[in-house]
Amino acid sequence: MDIKKVEPGDCGEAAELAVQLWKRNTKEEIVQEFLDIVQSDEGAIYLGTEDGRPVGFAQCQLRRDYVEGTRTSPVGYLEGIFLLRAYRGKGRAEQLLSACEEWAAGKGCREFASDCELSNEGSLKFHLKSGFQEANRIICFTKPLQESGGE
Repeated sequence: MDIKKVEPGDCGEAAELAVQLWKRNTKEEIVQEFLDIVQSDEGAIYLGTEDGRPVGFAQCQLRRDYVEGTRTSPVGYLEGIFLLRAYRGKGRAEQLLSACEEWAAGKGCREFASDCELSNEGSLKFHLKSGFQEANRIICFTKPLQESGGE
């Protein structure tokens, strides 16, 4: 698999894959988000291709706030990784992850982190196989607030 760092002109190709991972977002929303990322120094996106065809992507960013289980800042963070089903289980995701880790190390990071949903067994297995250690398990809560009439 060939891996290249996404430039502004590649955001559409990467977004085609990303909408399969983040189904609540439109391609247009993801293209805009990816443009913002690739035009900053705070993140990177890598596109994996085979025979010129996009087959996977990985998005990583710097996180400067506290990241569960880490001791340094900034921390490189795997925000998302996706491969078309036919290309899974052959080491390609690890290649994309390595590109992200190299990028983060080049930005001065000494740690790299990620997360996945509790129910995503495939992602959990990938992370553990790739050398990540589980730091914590949490359940997140939200609650609507009553609108106040004041200030």
